[in-house]
Amino acid sequence: MDDRVREHAETLVGWSARIEPGDDVVVDVAEGAHELAVAVAERLGEVGANMTLTYGSDEVTRAYLRAHDGEFGTAAGELALFERADAYLRLGGGRNTAATADVESGTRQAYRSARTDLREARMNTDWVSTVHPTRSLAQGAGMAYEAYREFVYDAVLRDWEALAGKMARVKELLDSGEAVRIVTEREDRPSTDVRMSIAGRTAVNSAASVVYDSHNLPSGEVFTAPYDATGQVFFDVPMTVDGRRVRNVRLVFEDGEVVEFDAEAGAEAIESVLDTDAGARRLGELGLGMNRRIDRFTDNILFDEKMGDTAHLALGRAYDANLPEGESGNESAVHVDLITDLSAGSRIEIDGETIQRNGTFRFEDGFEPRG
Repeated sequence: MDDRVREHAETLVGWSARIEPGDDVVVDVAEGAHELAVAVAERLGEVGANMTLTYGSDEVTRAYLRAHDGEFGTAAGELALFERADAYLRLGGGRNTAATADVESGTRQAYRSARTDLREARMNTDWVSTVHPTRSLAQGAGMAYEAYREFVYDAVLRDWEALAGKMARVKELLDSGEAVRIVTEREDRPSTDVRMSIAGRTAVNSAASVVYDSHNLPSGEVFTAPYDATGQVFFDVPMTVDGRRVRNVRLVFEDGEVVEFDAEAGAEAIESVLDTDAGARRLGELGLGMNRRIDRFTDNILFDEKMGDTAHLALGRAYDANLPEGESGNESAVHVDLITDLSAGSRIEIDGETIQRNGTFRFEDGFEPRG
């Protein structure tokens, strides 16, 4: 076993999920994540945690959904499992990222809605999602397998405390602000000019640990829960949504709601998301990528949304960590991120003051106060 697999497991169990002796831990293992699962199981045994294994497969899910009549009930047994769990570790790494591409959109929507209580129970645990580098993911990223492994471990195995200190400065800017504006003006693509309220929200310094209210490994973003969005956003980073390739998406917001959309590819996937429920047409997240070891797009949202020089907006559910205690944010059965490249011809403003230009924050070397 590559030593980095064990280091990945140690980071996941120790730094990210903070597993303690006696914790009840559900480990969900994708088809290609066997090697990482072995290392995680070994580490959980050393800690003295209680482990339950589940199997997560897009191919199995496809078979189930295509055969089902679409009238889904609550998975009571699975719900009870998560209601009793202290932590949930998702080890991704499937065989085919497009395995569910031919599942009918209405079936997807019904399945998502039926599993709302299950998702809520899972998110009430100390949950962390990570991925084991597989050949299918390397292929999706357009990389040789060996190069992809180097890319993954470079993004995952890093000094997270040091990055947390840097990201804290962006969190402070968002926490003290009332409104965010993102502007992109480039001749080769439609423009972006969108304003969002962030007053009363708390940004999350997502440093790959539940201690920071962060649930991804790798991480490296600062995110908040915007509302009352107005304007247009062009998302130029290609990605896969529900097993279907999506590219060059344009959303128009009025009074916080999507009122118009189009896409060069995958418009039907975006429409399916928007039609899930009322909350799917509103924003649940604004995230600013700050993990500069993620230096290319790989068609994997776990990595791509953390890339430096990018911002992402999520349609659907807002995270409780961004909200005042007792307040409900946007509610939805979906949370779908879309990414825009801010490396050129762009700026981010908070309350009228430019805090990032062309991907560089004002406290970083190379920041240009004027465009």
